[in-house]
Amino acid sequence: MCVSAGVYARIREDIVSGALPPGAPLVEVTMAQRYGTSRTPVREALRRLEQDGLVEPGARGMRVRTRSVEEILEIYDVRITLEATAARWAADRRTELDLVRLRRAHDFMEQTDATDGAAMAETNRRFHEAVWAAGHNATLVDTLRNLNAHLVRYPATTLTRAGRWATALQEHARLVEAITDRDAAAAAKIAEEHMAAAREIRLQMAGEDDVR
Repeated sequence: MCVSAGVYARIREDIVSGALPPGAPLVEVTMAQRYGTSRTPVREALRRLEQDGLVEPGARGMRVRTRSVEEILEIYDVRITLEATAARWAADRRTELDLVRLRRAHDFMEQTDATDGAAMAETNRRFHEAVWAAGHNATLVDTLRNLNAHLVRYPATTLTRAGRWATALQEHARLVEAITDRDAAAAAKIAEEHMAAAREIRLQMAGEDDVR
């Protein structure tokens, strides 16, 4: 891994973990000292992170991008539409191999420790990516991955809310069934309702935490 890539990975991890909180200034000289490197790798890393939507211009250079309820609404409103499209295309275009991958991803979710938020989020992400892949549209997959990257600044997962994990598993099972049956309309509706429920929980969490 080149120096700039390594610095990028470390800064990104610190943003996701909250070690660099929203609004934190990212001064090149200070960052270079923090990560034990020169300013050039830091500058290149910050440029990539800005493209990722994780940092933004501040009063003095760059800063960790701030959070807002409005942004949550924007992210989820777009994602609801795209997830429904992905599910519709998956039902239309899936192969038998896609079904094997979807069922395996769902099995992993069912075997996940429901007290481990990080593991829940990871297996949930893999399931959704399996749905995206079954639609066989690389542009849509790239768009959804880029959009999903914005949510890493909101690290608490909605799946830890009381009852949400069990409901998500049921919704995913119904989605696999609709895709298996090539019922595109049902698959799109299930995906849309699934993400709309996640949006409402995320908004509740933001209100409780005052979008810290």
